[in-house]
Amino acid sequence: MNTKTLGIDFISFEDFKAIQAGIKKANLSEESKSQILKSKENVAKIVASGQTVYGINTGFGPLCDTKISEEETRQLQHNLLISHAVGVGNPIKKEISKTMLLAKAHALSKGFSGVTLEVVERILLMVEKDIIPAVPEKGSVGASGDLAPLSHLFLPLIGEGKVWDGDQIISTKEALAKHNLQPLNLSAKEGLGLINGTQFILSHALHGLKKFEYLLNLADVVGALSLEAYEGSPSPFKAELHQIRAFKGTVLVAERMRKLLEGSGIAYSHTDCGRVQDPYSLRCIPQVHGASRNAFFHLQELAEIELNSVTDNPIVISDEEAISGGNFHGQPLAMALDYATVAASELGNISDRRQYLLIEGKYGLPKLLTESSGLNSGFMIPQYTSAALCTENKTLCFPASADSIPTSLGQEDHVSMGSISGRKFNQVLDNLERILAIEIMYACQGLEFRRPKQTSPYLEEVFSKVRSVCPKLEDDRLIGDDINNIIDLLQTDSFQELIMNF
Repeated sequence: MNTKTLGIDFISFEDFKAIQAGIKKANLSEESKSQILKSKENVAKIVASGQTVYGINTGFGPLCDTKISEEETRQLQHNLLISHAVGVGNPIKKEISKTMLLAKAHALSKGFSGVTLEVVERILLMVEKDIIPAVPEKGSVGASGDLAPLSHLFLPLIGEGKVWDGDQIISTKEALAKHNLQPLNLSAKEGLGLINGTQFILSHALHGLKKFEYLLNLADVVGALSLEAYEGSPSPFKAELHQIRAFKGTVLVAERMRKLLEGSGIAYSHTDCGRVQDPYSLRCIPQVHGASRNAFFHLQELAEIELNSVTDNPIVISDEEAISGGNFHGQPLAMALDYATVAASELGNISDRRQYLLIEGKYGLPKLLTESSGLNSGFMIPQYTSAALCTENKTLCFPASADSIPTSLGQEDHVSMGSISGRKFNQVLDNLERILAIEIMYACQGLEFRRPKQTSPYLEEVFSKVRSVCPKLEDDRLIGDDINNIIDLLQTDSFQELIMNF
């Protein structure tokens, strides 16, 4: 199995996906262990020297001027975790908590955080044994790091909090007993090194990016199916057009559309139909989908930087210097996450407009995509659901990063709210998946009225997959079941491989 060395290797977005899939493994090397040990030695020397260094031998936030004795430093770190674990709401997904653990282990292993090797090894042991902390979804303002979520994440190190046991949540005490483990005693700087950082924001960004990448590809495929069902023109996807306005995302989507339509018996069967041009939701697929891809590329670039960064505070540079800075501030990711949220929402907006075109009753398609409308409502109402989801997404597009409420008695007087940006991004993606499920249902129904003409071999394969869970609508039935069946299909590994490998 391929491995990535924590604290040493650059971990890319592709590496992250491979680690999550079990194709690669993240571990420690002798070099990374040496870095961790050296950083801890530096902290010990600072404590012994009598220097006053924030978070090592002082209180936190507005208590930064309160000196803590050497004897009390261990209790200080313990108190830090239990006092800051004030998150509320439902637990985040287990896999996001797991990513938080790995991301923090990678950051700590770079040797600037002053934690013991034992702490990093325990974090990795928790991943290995699937002792994944239950982390509440709400409570971080994303500035002094994700303090509340990270406190919950690391309560199990000191025997507190709750963890996942399969699909259930149990107490840490039960989990430690089950695995014959003892709680750790944190030393100087360790508590602060654990809970300062952006791993909550980052992990939501990484998981969102993975889904966003899939939905971007799916949106192209679904858009091509709708174009074929509508008998739209392929000419707006010609390379010559996009070479003279060469945005990366636009050029890529135009190329994908050309490939998706290769071998189609529909695309070039109506070149003399007299229609001058198609509505924007078809004609401008490269420009709109492409702009959303540009947002994906931007967030991916920033998330990779953050994944390979040290984001706690203070940063232990040497045995003589610990810098109290602001690497924990979530603004770099918060703004990009808000941008990506808008980009994902826009894919839903344009999808909804394509749905309308297909049920409008033009160019050989029956109104509401049913030949017996009146007695039957056909596909009238699913577009209502799509419209509701689109509007919900629009309300989620308010940029959380545009807001800031001072905390910590004004010590933290500008915060990023990036945790909210990350959560909203994933909510919008979930809604987008449902919108695209409705469009693909419409597009496949529309293709039924173009028979015996066939679309491209690839799109016919996609069509067959959809038809395996949603047959052609003849008379009214429980279409809600069809939508849910398609959503389930979109989430299967086999269908995702079909979309991602094109």
